[in-house]
Amino acid sequence: MELLLSNKLTTLNLYLEPSDTHRLASLCGPFDDNIKQLERRIGVEIIYRNNHFQIAGQARNCLTISNLLKTLYVETQAIRGKTQDLEPDTVHLAIQEAVALEAEIPRDDKALYIKTKRGVIKPRNPNQSDYVANIMSHDITFGVGPAGTGKTYLAVAAAVDALERQEVRRILLTRPAVEAGEKLGFLPGDLSQKVDPYLRPLYDALFEMMGFEKVERLIEKNIIEVAPLAYMRGRTLNDAFIILDESQNTTLEQMKMFLTRIGFNSRAVITGDITQIDLPKSQISGLRHAIEVLSKVEEISFNFFQAKDVVRHPVVARIVEAYEDHEQKVQQAKAKRDSQYKLQETTLDES
Repeated sequence: MELLLSNKLTTLNLYLEPSDTHRLASLCGPFDDNIKQLERRIGVEIIYRNNHFQIAGQARNCLTISNLLKTLYVETQAIRGKTQDLEPDTVHLAIQEAVALEAEIPRDDKALYIKTKRGVIKPRNPNQSDYVANIMSHDITFGVGPAGTGKTYLAVAAAVDALERQEVRRILLTRPAVEAGEKLGFLPGDLSQKVDPYLRPLYDALFEMMGFEKVERLIEKNIIEVAPLAYMRGRTLNDAFIILDESQNTTLEQMKMFLTRIGFNSRAVITGDITQIDLPKSQISGLRHAIEVLSKVEEISFNFFQAKDVVRHPVVARIVEAYEDHEQKVQQAKAKRDSQYKLQETTLDES
């Protein structure tokens, strides 16, 4: 690797070894899509010929891209003689992790990895790292933030890890069956079949980490239970890892009921997004209320994610930011109107 300095830009020369045509093609992606994504996200220019890459931009960005190219090139190593194709998601997550490392925000090393039999799951940014650390060290953990920040996925990963290390005897996953514009009554089947689509994200995460057949066996043995929140009433859950997903759609009574189900040697993770509440407008979200009421309880941790923590397609983060900006403008306009109304009322009273 060679670094050349000019008046305006830094140029970095990188040679990827061993030189392999198939691996280099996988690294660059179809029509150089991966290279274009790296250029766009980090703000550099990349020119390459065979295994020689020339990177132009700010020195720090050039070094970031150099490390990213090396990391991604390792990902293309052949398994059983077949070169591994780089998926856009792999490139996106590698970029996001590199940017987080450059942010110089302290990270808790003990929370960097979650081991499952299907592989190692690594938090992708400092907020995710703190979230996992809090799950490991607190009886109850809240993960609050927009979609795509890994709240549910990491919680399920921590639950699987705890089960496989025999820290708990069972996993219980639940969420409120609240319609997001649709009506459950028009769906076919009994109650269990009606709410099954609402629980699908939890199943998907379990299948990815443990495999379909093993999850099915554990569900049959009631070691893993996936159920709507209504089924939790009257139960006390000991030696369990409990996850309440989509908790912004709980009522005050449901949230209190859930939190008081937690027994000895149990851990609970509550995830939700207070910007996507599907309850009737007359009802207060149990999640929003719990944040206010329980903020000073030492055994409970609160983790708040932002748009920058989104680990899905980059456009998702921009969508979240656009909605947040719009909501802020609406609130500012409302505050301005209220202020004007109060001023008018004061003027009328004085006259």
